[in-house]
Amino acid sequence: MAHLGVNIDHVATVRQARRTDEPDPVWAAAEAELGGAECITFHLREDRRHVNDRDARVLKETTSVKLNMEMAIAKEVVDIAVDLKPTQATLVPERREELTTEGGLDVVGLKDRVEVAVARLKEAGIVVSAFIEPLPEQIEASADVGFDAIELWTGGYAHAKGESETEAALMRLTMGIKAGHARGLEVHGGHGLTYRNVSRVACLHGFSEFNIGHSIVSRSVFVGMREAVREMKALLVRHGPRESVS
Repeated sequence: MAHLGVNIDHVATVRQARRTDEPDPVWAAAEAELGGAECITFHLREDRRHVNDRDARVLKETTSVKLNMEMAIAKEVVDIAVDLKPTQATLVPERREELTTEGGLDVVGLKDRVEVAVARLKEAGIVVSAFIEPLPEQIEASADVGFDAIELWTGGYAHAKGESETEAALMRLTMGIKAGHARGLEVHGGHGLTYRNVSRVACLHGFSEFNIGHSIVSRSVFVGMREAVREMKALLVRHGPRESVS
């Protein structure tokens, strides 16, 4: 069964709406761990619109499970990651006008810059993952520049209209998983996954981790973070791929 990474960014989004000190994303991370999360994910954006430097430092000090820092390839942010040393750094595209990360990192087009960032992060002992669309050329480029893992953008599936689009998106993810494994990469998935749609990607063989944020944070408003994580974990268990019996 794939592990669950809980993205706590939008807890910080609520805090920043009032420029106050609550709710604290660090407390949310602790509650997510108690609910069974195997990974805590946060995105330290260049504009610091939600998670800030203090959050990153305290998360590093207090998180007892895998800590996954989503980040742009900007030198300033790479410097912070090298100093912070999260368990994993996931390189993502970042545009200031977007509400949240959309689409995948263009590893092909940014190969030289990405390669420098990957080398620095790996030298610091950090596992490095690329958040990319499930495209063969992006997967190949990710392996070529030295990534340890890829996180396939599941937005194509989450935003699909109708069964034919959904099936096509699932097929792209299936082929992406196979291509990633063929190059020796660990394969994660994330973006747009909810309690309503996660089942059809959870059952795909080969995903080792899902990173889910907005839907879990939204559910936590009504049932609490701990219970919201437990409910998502239960769905991953219920719908996860079954081991074949030989």
